[in-house]
Amino acid sequence: MNQKSAVVIGASGGIGAAVADILRSSPEYKTVIRLSRSGDSPVPLDLTAEDSIRAAAEWLTNNQIAPSLVFVATGLLHNENNGPEKSLRQLDPDWLMDNYQVNAIGPALIAKYFLPLMNRKETIRFAALSARVGSISDNRLGGWYGYRASKAALNMMIRNLSIEWSRKNDKSVIVALHPGTVDTALSQPFQNNVPAAKLFDSDRAARQLISVLGALKPADSGKIFAWDGTEIKP
Repeated sequence: MNQKSAVVIGASGGIGAAVADILRSSPEYKTVIRLSRSGDSPVPLDLTAEDSIRAAAEWLTNNQIAPSLVFVATGLLHNENNGPEKSLRQLDPDWLMDNYQVNAIGPALIAKYFLPLMNRKETIRFAALSARVGSISDNRLGGWYGYRASKAALNMMIRNLSIEWSRKNDKSVIVALHPGTVDTALSQPFQNNVPAAKLFDSDRAARQLISVLGALKPADSGKIFAWDGTEIKP
């Protein structure tokens, strides 16, 4: 078997760590690189700093690592001072910018520096965590302005990337993935109304996402898929 390399961005988080662990145990991947701001990252990667992203890509190049899979397992929904907005009066420009920086701009910059490292003659997979609430057509409740809008922006970035990169590698699969509600710090404040059967632990969520991603074809590139393999309309 032609063993491959994978890179997981945000590998210190719940989903990212589980994805990296599962890939590492797979015979398909000889090398799995875990990148994050801390933890066991061989080079620190700060999603909000382009220089940091560029330096991480250079580290991969210097170590002759051409990944077949790049998985961006990052996201921002709340922090110690801010949460998802419930109404217009809660809109704050700095918090909106933070959402866009982490949820849309960061993954786009990962693609800017990491896609060129990937083999252009074989099937490659580039995935970023999105969310069903980023679907404009599915939005019936409103609220969560920054998170919804930034994930919608990510979905458009993925679509753009898929179109451009198909011209360089027609075997590329570039998608956004919705993991469902996962029992991590990101969703912890919002789990009260989630049925037990729909609250996934990190390992189960990661296995579901890897399974969905592995089954996708180049014709699926540019789309958004949920944890169960169903397509989510933009």
